[in-house]
Amino acid sequence: MARKIAITAADGQTGFLIAELILREGKFAKAIDSVCAMVLDPKSPKAKELEELGAVVVPHVPGRERDVVKTLKSTGADTICLIPPAHQDKLDICLELVSAAKKAGVTNVLLISSAGCDYAERDKQPRLREFIDIEHAVLSAKGDADTPLGHSPCVIRAGFYAENLLTYANQAQSEGLLPIPIGEDHKFAPVALGDIAHVAAHVLAGKGKHGFDDRHRGQMMVVTGPMLCTGDELATAASKALGQDLKFENISEYVCPS
Repeated sequence: MARKIAITAADGQTGFLIAELILREGKFAKAIDSVCAMVLDPKSPKAKELEELGAVVVPHVPGRERDVVKTLKSTGADTICLIPPAHQDKLDICLELVSAAKKAGVTNVLLISSAGCDYAERDKQPRLREFIDIEHAVLSAKGDADTPLGHSPCVIRAGFYAENLLTYANQAQSEGLLPIPIGEDHKFAPVALGDIAHVAAHVLAGKGKHGFDDRHRGQMMVVTGPMLCTGDELATAASKALGQDLKFENISEYVCPS
């Protein structure tokens, strides 16, 4: 059974790691016939590296749905790994990709979503809530008799990436502070981006009678890290890793009591 994959936002960190893992790791490479890396920036170093690894790198220009349909058809993609890009038009881009995948006859779809999106309020956390709209667009195709898209869907809701903490590295080292907007008592479990890539690769390479492996097909997977920790506990762990004393600083939005 052939498995030809198109990975969107492949020049972003998440898409790149998934594509790289599939192309480098023998057990995944053997199960997948080809990888089409759809990139927003064809001149990026990540796009060049994926091409050197054997991926078919194609530019993805938002707003040109016909070109996306043509790309998916020309590569024979039967599977799409939909990764919402870090872009101000994330929702529109993803909805266009879903529509194009339908028209191209793609049968398997893996969406990388975000943990907690179902708790986000549309007026207070609109960017996080957009993941729910994207999930709806992907999963609503399952009941559409006119299109195969969604016949074999899977959604991974990824937790907070541990790598995002590197955003605060300079301030942590210069000021001795780890500023994170998580509140004083809230606990969360950061997850390594590489772990998300591994889960995604297993899903994309898995094969069953109806597309994806039956262990994955139709599943909503929430993937978080192995340990819950508060901001203070995270600062303590970071202090040991960096060899520098760090203090947690809560930078959540202050709500004035009524």
